[in-house]
Amino acid sequence: MANIMPIPTESCKVGFIGAGKMAESIARGVVSSGVLPASQVRTAHLGARRTVFESFGVKVYDQNSQVVQDSDVVIFSVKPQVVKDVVMQLRPLLSEKQLLVSVVAGVKLKDLQEWAGHSRFIRVMPNTPAAVGVAASVITLGDAATKEDGELISNLFGAIGKVWTAQEKLFDAITGLSASGPAYIFLAIEALADGGVAAGLPRELSLGLASQMVLGAASMATSTGKHPGQLKDDVASPGGTTIAGIHELEKAGFRGILMNAVVAAAKRSQELSKN
Repeated sequence: MANIMPIPTESCKVGFIGAGKMAESIARGVVSSGVLPASQVRTAHLGARRTVFESFGVKVYDQNSQVVQDSDVVIFSVKPQVVKDVVMQLRPLLSEKQLLVSVVAGVKLKDLQEWAGHSRFIRVMPNTPAAVGVAASVITLGDAATKEDGELISNLFGAIGKVWTAQEKLFDAITGLSASGPAYIFLAIEALADGGVAAGLPRELSLGLASQMVLGAASMATSTGKHPGQLKDDVASPGGTTIAGIHELEKAGFRGILMNAVVAAAKRSQELSKN
């Protein structure tokens, strides 16, 4: 294997294979944060998505092959069922001078590396809050990816939220928690808002309060450094309203239900990754 040269961030050209919502979120974040100018970001599309990317300065080609030929970092952001065909089709154009990245759920590095013909690959698991710049992304490095490669990708994905590094064996559990987790919270917000309506609040006010309350609670959990149990205790005064509500949640097995949801989603991710 030839010596792998670091890719300078300031001159790095990033290409997206796939022009969907996740690619858009990452590209917008990278551009709006100033990590890269729009002139160094590119993708390919022939339909309506072309206009979306062009609207914030990204270069849009007609073919994926053109994106690969004009990129230092190639990010695969396509559906899991087509990623093998896409990577195999582009394989003749891929070189070890390029850093390859996958944000495709459930597809392992060993398969990606085999299809691409080299192992300078990084796998990333972001989540849908990338669309509003508060993603939780986890990265794991392939066999030939360097520390500098990891830092470059952490920098790029840091533009859309927070980034962690973990071993790939943890990715199914990460999928069950942070990738699927936003849906659990959306369900909770909807249920809390319904509770507000049941207690007499107008629908719009109830939904607004529920959404803002979840945002505020999450912000406290991430910024105060306190254990969530302590934050809960700080709200629940003796004989008060909050402990009465918590008592009902405990009777219904609230914490166990959430734990089971994460484990079930992780198990399903594991099943899908074997297909």
